Amino acid sequence: MATALSKPPPGFVTLSALDAGHLSLPEHMFVNDADPVKKNLVPSLSFLIRHASPDGSVTNLVFDLGVKRDLNYTPAQQNELDIWRPLITETDCAKSLRNGVADAPGGASNGVLLDPTKDIDYIIISHAHWDHTGTPSDFPTATFAVGSGTLDLFQNGAGPAYPSIFFNKDELPALRTVEFPPVVRTGVYGNEPFAPKHTPLPSNTQAKPPAVAASWAWKPFGDLPNALDFFGDGSLYVVDTPGHIYGHVNLLARLGERRYVYLAADCCHDRRLVTGEKEIGLYDDGHGGLRSIHTDTEEARRSLERLKTFLKNHRAEGNEVELILAHDPVWRKENVHACWPGKV
Repeated sequence: MATALSKPPPGFVTLSALDAGHLSLPEHMFVNDADPVKKNLVPSLSFLIRHASPDGSVTNLVFDLGVKRDLNYTPAQQNELDIWRPLITETDCAKSLRNGVADAPGGASNGVLLDPTKDIDYIIISHAHWDHTGTPSDFPTATFAVGSGTLDLFQNGAGPAYPSIFFNKDELPALRTVEFPPVVRTGVYGNEPFAPKHTPLPSNTQAKPPAVAASWAWKPFGDLPNALDFFGDGSLYVVDTPGHIYGHVNLLARLGERRYVYLAADCCHDRRLVTGEKEIGLYDDGHGGLRSIHTDTEEARRSLERLKTFLKNHRAEGNEVELILAHDPVWRKENVHACWPGKV
């Protein structure tokens, strides 16, 4: 729910990182020329974004929910959790919101900073993978927003790579969830017979998207071909980022006149893919071939290249753009001050 607090001027947001569990990534599944047995313990970061309205209220939005604290996943997902162990779930998204992030200045509060049951207006889920969907039931009053096709993906899966057994049909509250408009695509990706279909809002919806949602549309923003102005004032853009899994989106948050943060979710999983030190890793697909962690490796590679071009050109124009990956332990270690109740 919106609360009257000290706030940034209209057109900007504030952003804070949230601890939402940890998992271990086998390095060879994410970058090339990797140690075949090395695992890296990484965070699954969530983010609190606070948006000021002209009427003096503040809207609270959470991007991604991380790992379920009770690991209550489907049986098929449970069977694969060993790949990602060690897992740490002691601090989840809801706890970080309530008490602050433990090692952040002002964190580990005995009081409630934000109550997940009533103080969160919106939750944007970047994509349907288990380490980003968290525990939606912790947020009984929030409106959820997801990429087009995500609700169908939870219900029916999407082809051989994503059978329905890997998803919980009731993962998100259907009556409180809105999908972003579909993106018209050329080529194969997103047009396969099994690609999930867009789910329109039902007549009995309880979702309460921003007033501008009726005019949401994908438009170019710099080198990003498809960006959607979430609040309608240029403070927060949803960025279509195909390749990783159907419905995958990123966020671009405007913190100041020329200061931005790009939340890349699983556009890539290792900062060396952005610097060019590494390439996307390929590993045995179990059927005599090779695959990557992405549904469509080439499409994911194109999304990453667009991101890199955007960062380079936007910075060349005099803008400060900070890139944050969902699973970057180095960023988390170096930016304790940016964790809630601190700000990026």
